[in-house]
Amino acid sequence: MNLHSLEIKAFVPAQDHARSIAFYHAIGFTLASNAGGVAYFRHGNCSFLLQDFHVAEHSANFMMHLLVASADDWYQHILDSGVVQSFGVRVDPPQDQPWGMRDFVLFDPTGVLWRIGHNLPRGSQP
Repeated sequence: MNLHSLEIKAFVPAQDHARSIAFYHAIGFTLASNAGGVAYFRHGNCSFLLQDFHVAEHSANFMMHLLVASADDWYQHILDSGVVQSFGVRVDPPQDQPWGMRDFVLFDPTGVLWRIGHNLPRGSQP
């Protein structure tokens, strides 16, 4: 019996599928495929499925977490990408969290909240 898991991906909702595809492309995700209302995005070893599906209550409560090497570098990358201006999305500056991470929040065009952060060294939490 081989129970080796290979991957897990979330289905991220999109109110305007084409606009969300453009947003994720603008922040550096690679569009690996797009068919049947599902776009497959990758960045490094991370991936997710962007679905052409939107229920306001679901989207407003949907959250993703991206663990990165440097939250500060990613924050600057998001600012430099121009998505805040071109897509009208919200991004908050990085801060150290009591759960041992430095992260920031980014809302996509649908309102999906992304927490993008890195682990803090043990004992350095606020």
